[in-house]
Amino acid sequence: MSTRHVLAVAAAGALVVGAAGAALTGASAAPAQKAKPTVTTIAKKLVGPLSVAQAPDGTIYYADSFAGVLYKRTTAGVVSVIYKSKKNAADGVSADGGVVRFVTGSPDNKAGGVWTLDSAGAPVQLGDTYKYEKKHNPDGKFSYGFLNTPKSCLAQLPKQIPGSYKGTKETHAYAVATAGDITYVADAGANAILAMSATGEFSTVAALKPVKVKVSAGAAKANGLPSCVVGKKFALEAVPTDIEVGPDGMLYVTSLPGGPEDGSLGVNGRVLRVNPTTGKVKTVVGGLLSPTGVAVAANGDIYVAQLFKGEISKIKAGKTKVRPYLQVPLPAAVEITPTGMLASINALPGKKPKGKVVTITP
Repeated sequence: MSTRHVLAVAAAGALVVGAAGAALTGASAAPAQKAKPTVTTIAKKLVGPLSVAQAPDGTIYYADSFAGVLYKRTTAGVVSVIYKSKKNAADGVSADGGVVRFVTGSPDNKAGGVWTLDSAGAPVQLGDTYKYEKKHNPDGKFSYGFLNTPKSCLAQLPKQIPGSYKGTKETHAYAVATAGDITYVADAGANAILAMSATGEFSTVAALKPVKVKVSAGAAKANGLPSCVVGKKFALEAVPTDIEVGPDGMLYVTSLPGGPEDGSLGVNGRVLRVNPTTGKVKTVVGGLLSPTGVAVAANGDIYVAQLFKGEISKIKAGKTKVRPYLQVPLPAAVEITPTGMLASINALPGKKPKGKVVTITP
């Protein structure tokens, strides 16, 4: 499943039914905050900025994914294009410790790359996620769609709704983070977290298990499903949308299950904590609406961009309560910086390019 594809269709207000058999629709914003941090625009008129990063020296990188462009902004405010491709667009970028990595995906989910910049600032590909996916297919062991449902019932489903299927061989490298010599990739096609060594060899850290929900009568009606599926379980793909290495060495991942974001099947977005050594996955919080970006502060506080809720949320270290931090339109990415936060807003395409990269202080 391509997260960028899902978000694009959602932005057009259409019913999204792909490999995950899902829909993404808008939702009302949470109540306004009493005291708002200061928001300053540093880039505007972007088509759909999905990822941002800041290096220790203050250099900023941001991916206008729907336009296929990756930008670099120096501390002097000079902006340059460092990668451009609509066929294999850059979706995620990181500059952890000053090590620049970015990942690319394709509309057909048959190309995924991990890249860096050479000494001259030119892009160089380090790894091929599709090559790994074709051989290993981490989520191929999972069943998606309707579980334990008679074929006679599945035959009544609308053509655009998948009945039941296994994880397919597809990749969409969507977000990236580094720790030492290891590059971690959130692959939204493979539904897995991958690790790439310094020599470009991949391994699976964790394949994210499907999110299983029970179909209610209301959900069946809302999604145009036959009555025979009421009470059945539907397994949603647990699509990873961002990844961050926390101060504890754990990986923090946002997961946007491919299900209706109108709440008819529940609000199923999560923040996950993944042990990079054992591959064990724990849910930090659930019940999130379209979580697309995550950032972890040095003290362990977690910030999450909830795209369709129009909110950057905060989860205090060691807690599970999600609280509003800032209301902004369509936030996609968040990044902690020494002075506050870097984020992208208005991150989905519209009639006119309205996407922005902003700084948020304090």
